[in-house]
Amino acid sequence: MQHYSYSPKGVCSVQIDFDIEDGLLHNVRFTGGCNGNLKAIGRLVEGKPATEIADILRGNQCGMRGTSCADQFSKAIDEAV
Repeated sequence: MQHYSYSPKGVCSVQIDFDIEDGLLHNVRFTGGCNGNLKAIGRLVEGKPATEIADILRGNQCGMRGTSCADQFSKAIDEAV
């Protein structure tokens, strides 16, 4: 299992930590941001294919920011794989 840490840009969360094993996501944790919503993302993606989740979350926007914590997570996955 490979661990990754990512520093998102332009959002409230300050760090995204996750593991990938055999192409599947595990232990997704956001530091900062909307705690309940970001915990839900972690639970929803647990054990799912990393590239599939990146494709689903990519381009999701929060207000006028042009990005979101979910979109930043897609960027983190793209870097990891």
